[in-house]
Amino acid sequence: MKLAILLLLGWTSAALADITVGVSVSMTGPGTSLGVPISNTFPLLPKAIAGETVRYVLLDDASDPTTGAKTVNRFATEDKVDVIIGSSTVPVAIGQGGAANEARIPLLALCPIPLDPAKQPYVFAIPQPVPLMIAA
Repeated sequence: MKLAILLLLGWTSAALADITVGVSVSMTGPGTSLGVPISNTFPLLPKAIAGETVRYVLLDDASDPTTGAKTVNRFATEDKVDVIIGSSTVPVAIGQGGAANEARIPLLALCPIPLDPAKQPYVFAIPQPVPLMIAA
């Protein structure tokens, strides 16, 4: 996961002085068991990449699709993020995908969401797709 984040950050911010990463995970609600461990990893990530300062904006999506979409909208309008690391729960990440596409900000979904690259060019699922998991 760290490699994917680093590569995407390098791609999205080639000419910028600072890199801002929006992180929305389920720190409360039914997805807490997934979101809290993920949120605990962000203090361990690098504060600079290739000499560029990296700032992480961590928000709780409360395991709620509407709240998750609102966090993406906030990342786009207030925080002006370069990339979003999306929810740890499928319903929330699906809602975030639509908002990220509208804002034209890359979203790295931390759960296996169904994707149509033609309709969602800014959304990338980090885990393997569900059919592959079932086949295994």
